[in-house]
Formats: sequence, structure tokens, C-alpha cells
Amino acid sequence: MKTMLQTIVGAGALAWSAMAMTPAQAADDTIKIGVLHSLSGTMAISETTLKDTVLMLVDDLNKKGGLLGKKVEAVVVDPASDWPLFAEKARELLEKDKVAAVFGCWTSVSRKSVLPVFEEDNGLLFYPVQFEGEESSRNVFYTGAAPNQQAIPAVDYLMSEDGGGAQRFALLGTDYVYPRTTNKILRAYLHSKGVADEDIMENYTPFGHSDWQSIVSDVKGFASAGKKTAVVSTINGDANVPFYKELANQGIKAEDIPVVAFSVGEEELAGIDTAPLVGHLAAWNYFESVDSEANAAFIKKWHDYIGDEKRVTNDPMEATYIGFTMWAHAVEQAGTTDVDAVRQAMYGQKVPNLTGGVAVMNTNHYLSKPVLIGEVQDDGQFDTVWSTDDVVVGDSWSDYIPESAKLTADWTYPWVCGNCEKPTY
Repeated sequence: MKTMLQTIVGAGALAWSAMAMTPAQAADDTIKIGVLHSLSGTMAISETTLKDTVLMLVDDLNKKGGLLGKKVEAVVVDPASDWPLFAEKARELLEKDKVAAVFGCWTSVSRKSVLPVFEEDNGLLFYPVQFEGEESSRNVFYTGAAPNQQAIPAVDYLMSEDGGGAQRFALLGTDYVYPRTTNKILRAYLHSKGVADEDIMENYTPFGHSDWQSIVSDVKGFASAGKKTAVVSTINGDANVPFYKELANQGIKAEDIPVVAFSVGEEELAGIDTAPLVGHLAAWNYFESVDSEANAAFIKKWHDYIGDEKRVTNDPMEATYIGFTMWAHAVEQAGTTDVDAVRQAMYGQKVPNLTGGVAVMNTNHYLSKPVLIGEVQDDGQFDTVWSTDDVVVGDSWSDYIPESAKLTADWTYPWVCGNCEKPTY
């Protein structure tokens, strides 16, 4: 039989416990994730759709019961194409909103801006866009293409008989880390294929650049040397609209000087008169036109959610879908949103991609992905003209840059490192 003191103490403890648990229980009812994409500024043309994609995936997950029996809530912020603001908003998401993971960034300069914040606060960023590689962080999962999954296969195609047998290359990019580093890799790769510096032209322009007349004229002059010439474009954001218009104004056709783009997909083409661009190319890991059951289901879900059958899908949307699905599976597998546990559960995650294959998360935090080359059609879609037979494992460090070739990334034992010297045994 309890004494009076035991009863009083026990009742007090229960009352204290109830008061202490109330706020925690309220917080425990929801798992918050961050959405860190530009909804204004020069990159809004590309990033707004990715915000909508995450919201669709959250809505679908909640309809199926959420995660760990809890509702998932998306906390959306707008870093407004302002690179320092990305870091500020990332810190706010991690420290104030206490999000379990963040899905966001497009440009590499925005990713570089937030990287120290995620590493300092031990947060998780899922980055869904093609980029230059040359990075591996334990706090980032890279679901977009590395150069060996986009840029190098694209150049191989341009040099092939099917791609026109290009011998000269105009490398046109926006002036920031992704185009410059990608073109550094491509220049080294072209050298390995016997292409001389005199047959490589490089030009960089600011974000939002609109006056392309002289640059396109320079490309025409560069192509007049009697060798088949191709343009490799790492132009980002809304600068693509006047660039392609100027190509048409100066009569540049795909059969004469083909352009292969790494940052132009269905979303960007929706704002361009594509008739003069038919035959120009893009290299991605997904096209909306891919004929697969998984893709048809994804497109239907997108149209149902967004309420507009004219809204297109694109490669970064697929990368967002893969990253989000893998994260949800890893949380369920780990039984917690704890970052260290989820990170460990991410390794080896497999999710059906939308092209009919399977995406795999590797221990360097890069995906295995197929590579597709598509030609622009007059309806704003792409016709796939070439693809890899199987998925390609993303390289975190390029074999064509000497200081990178000796590095490896493996975030599991014994090589818990993003830039270790490769083991010699």
C-alpha cells in the first residue's frame, strides 16, 4: 500500500510529466522539411517548379499516412536568387525551424554558400541539379548529374558520327563556379581526345545576360575555320531566352552549329519559340517524353496536383523525386529523423527512376543515373537520340584533373572522407 508521501510525489511527477510533454508531443506530431529554392530573381524560371514538386511529394506522402506516423510539413523560404541569402535562409531552416532535411539550391554558387551552414549544424541537403562535381560532403546528397553523367557523354556524342563529328567547341557559360569548373574538366577531356586549345573557345556572361549579338557573332566566326563546330552551353536561368532568340536571329541552325545545353530543359523551353531551335540538343538523365509506366504515372500525378495539364516535367524534378523518396525510405528504415541515422540508411537506397531503371545512392553521396541526349522538338519536348545502356555511377572527383584524379570519396568505414587519397591496395 502506498504511503501518503508516495501518492503525493507520484501525482506530482505525473503532473510535471504531463506539463513537460505537452509542447514536445505537439512538436512530435510533425516532421518539418525545408524547401530552399528561388521563387524570385533570375533563377525563379527554373527553381519555382522544384518548390512545387516538393510540395506535391509532401502532399502525396501525407495522404499515405506521413512518416513514422507523423505528418510532414514543408517550410518554404525564398532566397530570391541572392547567394548570401541562401546561407541565411538555410541557417534559419536548420536552427529556427528545426527541419529534418532540406531540399533545395540550383546553382553551385548557392550550394557553396549554404555548405558551411549544413556542415556546421549537421543538417542534410538534397541537391537536385546537374553540377561540376569536385565536391563530396557528408551533409549533402547530390541527386543531379556529375560531369561524367552529362557533360562528358554529351561531348562524346558531339564528336561521334551520329552527333556530327565536331572538331571545334565553343564553351559558353554563365560566370560562376559550375560553368567554369565543368569547362575546366571538358577542356582537359578534349585535350585527352587530341583537341587543341586553338579549337576551344570559352566565354562567360553574368546571370541574366540579355545582349547576345556579339557573342553569337563570335561563335559564327569561330565556326568559319572549316572544321565542324558545336556549342556546349552551361548558360543558366533566364539568360537562355535571349540567347536562343539570338541564335535564330543570326540564322544558326542545328545542322550547321549544334548547341548542346546542360541547363535547358522542358521548363525553360516553355518560354521560348522553339520552332527555330528544332534539332538543337540537351543532355540530361530524364526527359518528359520518355515512354515508361513510371514516367506516365509521375506526369499524371503532377498534372492532378498542379491542376494544369500544360505544366511540363523535367530532369531536376525527377532528381527531386528520387532524393525525397530515398530520404523518406531512409527515415522509415532508421525509425528516426536523426541526421546521422538517416545518413547511414541512405547508402544503397534504391528507387525506380522515371526512365524505367533504378537509381542507387552510392557511398560518395552521388547517384547512379542513365544519360540521355535529346533533340528539341517544335512542341518544346525532346526526342531522345542517344542514351547509355545502363546507369552510370556519379564521379565526385574528375579523372581528367590531375589534383582530383588521386582523390576518392566514401562516407562509410574505413574511408570516412570526401577527399581522401585513393587507397593503393
